[in-house]
Amino acid sequence: MTASVADAEARKIGLFRLSLIAVLVGIATGFGAVGFRALIGFIHNAAFLGKLSYFYDANLHTSPGPWGPWIILVPVAGGMIVTLLVSHFAPEARGHGVPEVMDAIYYKEGRIRPVVAAVKSLASAISIGTGAAVGREGPIIQIGASLGSTVGQIIAMAPWQRITLVAAGAGAGIAATFNTPIGGVMFAIELMMPEVSVRTFLPVALATGTATFIGQLFFGFAPAFHIPPMQMLPVSDVASVEALVLYGVLGAVTGLAATAFVRGLYFFEHAFDRLANPYLRHGLGMAVVGAMIYLLMRYYGHYYVEGVGYATIQDVLSGGLGLLGLLFLLFGAKLLATLLSLGSGASGGIFSPSLFMGATLGGGFAALVNLTHAVPGIDVPTFATVGMAAMVGGGTGAAMTAVTMIFEMTRDYNIVMPMIVAVAISIGIRRMLSRENIYTIKLVDRGHFIPKALHANMFLVRNAADVMDRNAIVLPAETSFGEFLRRPELAGKMQHVVVSRGDRVVGVQRVNVALGYRFEGASATLGDIMRANFTIARGEDIVFDVINRMWRQNADMAVVVSGDAAVPRADRVIGVISKEHIADSVAESVGTYGQ
Repeated sequence: MTASVADAEARKIGLFRLSLIAVLVGIATGFGAVGFRALIGFIHNAAFLGKLSYFYDANLHTSPGPWGPWIILVPVAGGMIVTLLVSHFAPEARGHGVPEVMDAIYYKEGRIRPVVAAVKSLASAISIGTGAAVGREGPIIQIGASLGSTVGQIIAMAPWQRITLVAAGAGAGIAATFNTPIGGVMFAIELMMPEVSVRTFLPVALATGTATFIGQLFFGFAPAFHIPPMQMLPVSDVASVEALVLYGVLGAVTGLAATAFVRGLYFFEHAFDRLANPYLRHGLGMAVVGAMIYLLMRYYGHYYVEGVGYATIQDVLSGGLGLLGLLFLLFGAKLLATLLSLGSGASGGIFSPSLFMGATLGGGFAALVNLTHAVPGIDVPTFATVGMAAMVGGGTGAAMTAVTMIFEMTRDYNIVMPMIVAVAISIGIRRMLSRENIYTIKLVDRGHFIPKALHANMFLVRNAADVMDRNAIVLPAETSFGEFLRRPELAGKMQHVVVSRGDRVVGVQRVNVALGYRFEGASATLGDIMRANFTIARGEDIVFDVINRMWRQNADMAVVVSGDAAVPRADRVIGVISKEHIADSVAESVGTYGQ
């Protein structure tokens, strides 16, 4: 057993203990979400209203501040502080955070620096509180993930267990933010977890449920948005079929918008990176955002695009904002403001902006259809809700998360079918135009590929007898290697040899041309050149168990025998499994999905 394997086994803890630790991560993340929202409220009230208070209901519009046109400088001032924090303490805190969590899971064994949680909390609270058009869920995802990683580094455990805690913290963060426990679990499964099994699902579910409970104690049990009953779609009604078609069209439109968001953010980040000075870069971006905030207040009565934008979403969903031109204007303004904020260096999430853009785009689409009178009874709040799910799903690629979370926000089952149609089409359109989603495009740009799906390695559940090489030769250790090479059936081919002494298997060797040249002319026997690092498997053993055994024992091959004798007998050898066979089997299983 190698040192790394031995260390991993020594650090492994039981599922019960891991679950208890996950509950602690959920508690810490829940209180972290509470504190984070309070910090946002304090900074927002001080920056926009000039008063010191933690109370801030994001679902209500901010009153006009005392600064007048000078409000333009509030996002700029916030941007300078954020740049200082990010540049000097934690560069990972820049941007929307989720890509950094995914990078830690897939490329750093779940290791996130503990300082990231503190810097991300402060930097994101300042960004959101001073008007950057970003969301609060991305930061709390990274904060929860950082807490899980920190605990996983303090307590000795296997890397997969630390990764599970990272995913648990991320799911707990988004669940506590939106009061969506099922959505938080779905988010962790779809975007964070490399493996889904009881041993990983249970800790994630416990952390998510715990964080949601903590959030409910402070924020109440009501959903994130108050929405009137959704419009039903009776199957017998022709108008309902036409409406369902319109939901599909909305999904296609939202897919185009999601592509613009993904590609636009990629473009803006690279464009701003051409400015070497981070303060100048972020200052310019936030100055434009500040000007947009001021102009919207002056001409339309509200700041609209500043911060998380929940008040605007609530207006659309409650039916208080249904003007066609204004809805499309707000969609474009929020898209631009978010691209400027994140592209120039703000710290915050993309989930809330996606909800904003989806609500205004969906509502505007319904208002446009109502102008044509093509389909009677089209409801703006219903289409806005579907647009939210389609925009989130299209941008992130997380279909189940989008449908589940919006359903938990509305708690109206009637909206599920339209959402499924719109989300599926939105993701399909975005994937046609942009293979990468808004989380993975940043990582692929730095050469870190993130899988788009969790494939079951089907070869792992096959029997060893189905995968092994049946042409392996069993020969005594005394056999001359030169004599073996002269056997006509070899003819320069690679051959797996099982070496025996008496009736016992004592070694293995993979004989190829290079090995033949190395011992050419030497009086070596198979016993002299054999390798003793092999393991024994039975024909009915599952390949997964065989591979695990090879890894633990650092074995080059597994000798497959019939029966269940404790001592491997040469006359019972039926084949071998080498690392090459494993690679071929993996390729074959991947080919099932790749054709």
